[in-house]
This record gives sequence, structure tokens and C-alpha cells, in this order.
Amino acid sequence: MEVSPLRQVRKEKEAKKTKWVLKLKFGVTWKAIKKASSSTMKLNRFHLTCASSMKQLSLVRVQAEEAVKPIQQAHAKKKASHHVTKSLLSLLQLPYTASDFIDWGDLMTPTKSPKENRSTKWREIHGLHSWDNLLDPLHPWLRREIIKYGEFAQATYDGFDFDPLSEFCGSCRYNRHKLFEELGLTNHGYKFERSHLGQTWSKDSNWMGYVAVSNDEESESIGKRDIVMAWRGTISPTEWFTDLKAILERIGDGKIKVQHGFRSIYKSKSEFTRYNKLSASEQVMEEVNRLIKFYKEKGEEISFTITGHSLGGALALLNAYEASTSIPGLPISVISFGAPRVGNLAFKEKLDEIGVKTLRIVVKQDIVPKFSGFICNNILHKLNFVTKKFNWVYRHVGSQLKLDMFMSPYLKRESDLIGSHNLEIYLHLLDGFLGKQRKFRWNAQRDVALVNKTIDMLIEELRIPKFWYQLPYKGLVLNKHGRWVKPCREPEDVPSPLSVVSENELH
Repeated sequence: MEVSPLRQVRKEKEAKKTKWVLKLKFGVTWKAIKKASSSTMKLNRFHLTCASSMKQLSLVRVQAEEAVKPIQQAHAKKKASHHVTKSLLSLLQLPYTASDFIDWGDLMTPTKSPKENRSTKWREIHGLHSWDNLLDPLHPWLRREIIKYGEFAQATYDGFDFDPLSEFCGSCRYNRHKLFEELGLTNHGYKFERSHLGQTWSKDSNWMGYVAVSNDEESESIGKRDIVMAWRGTISPTEWFTDLKAILERIGDGKIKVQHGFRSIYKSKSEFTRYNKLSASEQVMEEVNRLIKFYKEKGEEISFTITGHSLGGALALLNAYEASTSIPGLPISVISFGAPRVGNLAFKEKLDEIGVKTLRIVVKQDIVPKFSGFICNNILHKLNFVTKKFNWVYRHVGSQLKLDMFMSPYLKRESDLIGSHNLEIYLHLLDGFLGKQRKFRWNAQRDVALVNKTIDMLIEELRIPKFWYQLPYKGLVLNKHGRWVKPCREPEDVPSPLSVVSENELH
């Protein structure tokens, strides 16, 4: 019988299709055999099994998996046990554990070490040689000084009245005679001089920082009379909005430019506000000039140290620029924490030229030091060989000490944008920092529990409550009549430059 050409073509196509299907089946089957054999041979429990069909092979694999299951579970249990053991071992290696945060009376380790006399090295500690050979490894005297100024900056947060229901919201909760005592800062040997205000988010103005000065004993220890200005960082959402206004504004003559938002906080004033009739700039410089005149008349050597965190670090640079240009010859240093960029290249070069020494403490995981001009600057800095002389590119000032959150065995290993910017995290890392290639120092003494004051960043094994820093009873007190009331402030605690309120200011 003769086959038609059309049928012949169809038969050839069917033959090719059958061959392709067989090839696919063989390929899949062979892959399955290889997989089954590798899993069984790996555990040395079964011989290699070949099946003539996919159905048989599936049955063999099911039987093999059922047989291997107890062994796999045993391996998993052993692995989990190993991780637990490893975790316990790592905890045993920690200098502090949960039991160290229980009050055992006199058996507890003090958090403060005796002070050294730093008078022979105070100029180097304050940046005479831009902290060369003092940062890595970190000199213990320098560590003590940096933490001291960091705690002065932290006091601007701890003393701030956050309560939106308070008549004094936005002010300092303590007067100049009580601030350091209430916040445990008397051990530093400084006395509180004056508070300063700047117009930001409240209907009138907010407490932005204070001036302090070293007492006689501390002055002898550090080798000079040190005047300190501590600036508060960002607190409210509108302050963040101001921080992010990355518009450069010219100051003075020439090409020097700084961020508009920072300068507006530093320089703004209004006759219609209760506390902001003078700008923060005017209030600070008036007090600093008064103190300089007073101690110069006594023939003392004077230094001016400005510190701040976040926005406070930016204001510190503006303060340093103004002080150095108006008081020539005054040794000025800036110790900032997590501060953003403030000005352009001309601003940086001017501060270098007039001798302002700046040490920026930065945490690797903190994004705030990448502002202002965050997006634009990151791109342009990659083209630094082209853009390094551009006057519209933001520049950091001074020397940098970079810390890593992961170097501390007490901190959680997780990304937290707010936590990584917290000043207590900075101070904790500083206290344990020895050098970039060295581990967290085992004899760090600053209280680890301070980390969780306003955040939740300590490992759970320490059992320290999160967000524990708050007023008892939310600030309410029980009076003699048995009523829970908001306490009335003494006249000296009322946030007014004159401690007196006129009739026009009462309504």
C-alpha cells in the first residue's frame, strides 16, 4: 500500500515528537536519580537505587525521605543546641549581664573612674594638632573629654519639658542652680551659667541650650578656664523640616554660604515673642563675652568649647564661626555628635583658616551626618576630582571619629534609623571604643542601662526596660489636699529672662 506524501510527513513529525518526549523523560528521571542518590549517599544510609519509571522512583524517594527524616531532625536539634550553647557562651563573655543591673549595694561596680590631671595635654586634647595620633587608638584622656561634652549635650534633652499639656512646654525644667544637680552632672566640675532660647516650633520659643564654665578645681585639672556652650538637637517634626531645607545662604562677604534652616534658628528673633526678643546668637555671645572679660581680668587662660548633637552640632559650627570672627585669638573647639553638613567649601576653609578645631563623632549606621544635600552630595562626592572646588556643594568640617554600632556586644543587631542617631548610643560606643581594629573594651564604665533611656536598643538578655526615662506619674504630684495636680514652678524656675512676667505677657 502506498503512503501519501502528506501522511509520510505526519509520521516523521510524530516520530520526532516521541523521541523528544523520551529524551525529556530520561532527562527528568536522571536528574531525579542524581538528587535521590546524593541525598542518600550523603548520609551513608542507603544504596543507590535506580527505577525503571517515574512512579517507581517517586515511591523510592518517599521511602528514603521517611527513613532520613529522624536523622535530619536529630541534626537540626544538635545544630539548634549548638547555637544556644554559643549564645550562652557569648553572654558569659560579656562584662555585664542581667544580674549586674540588680542593686547589690556595695558589691556593685562604680561607673566613674578617678580623674587624671590633664593640664599638660589640654591643647592637644582640644585639637591643637587636629587630634593626630589621638583617635586610633583613642587616647583615654580624650575619651573622657569627649564623653563629658557629650553628656553636656545630652542634658539639653534630659532637661527639656516635652509635655504638650504643660504651661512651660518647650522650656528647661530646671533653673541654673538645679540643672546639673538634677541630671547628675556635678561630677564634671562645671557650673551652669545661663540658658538660651531660639525660635523654633512652639508658639513663642524653645529652650535651645545653655552656657556653663569650669569651676576652680576642674580648671586646674584641665589647665585652663573652659567656657562651654551646649546646643540642643532636633526634637519636633517641624524642626526636622527646617533641618532638611538644604538651601545655601550667603553670610558676610565673599563666597561663604551655610544652610538657610540652621542659620534661621541661630539668628531669628521677634519682638512679639516672650523669650525670643534677642536671638540665640545674641544671647550666647553676650554671655560668652561677659565671662571672657571676667576671667581675663583675673589673668586666667580661657578656652571656648562648643558641643551639640544633630541640629545642635550644626548650631555649634555657626556659633564657632561667629565667636572666632568676633573674638580673635580665643582658642575655640567644637565637639559634635551626629551633626549634618552645614556649609560649603568656603565655610569649611574659613573655619580652618581662623583656627577653629572641630571633631565630629559619627556612627556608621547614622544617616543624619549625610545631610544636608543628602542625595546631591552623595553623587557629587563620587566625582570629587571634578566637584571638590564647587562652592555649592556641602562640606563637612574638621576631623572625624567614626564608630560602628556592631562593635558593641550589648546592642541589638538590627537596623534602626532612630536608634543609630540617639546620643546615648554615641556615648555608649565612645566609652567602649579603643580603635578601629580592636574590640569593645571590657572595662568600659559608663552605665550601659542609659542606652535604653528613650529607645529600645539593648539586647533582651540584659532585661533593661525600654524607654524607661520618664517623669513619675507623668509629672503629676499628690498635694496636701489629696488631689493629683501639676506642680507649680517656683519663680526662679519659670523660663523668663527676667523671672518676671508683665501683664501684657500673661494672656
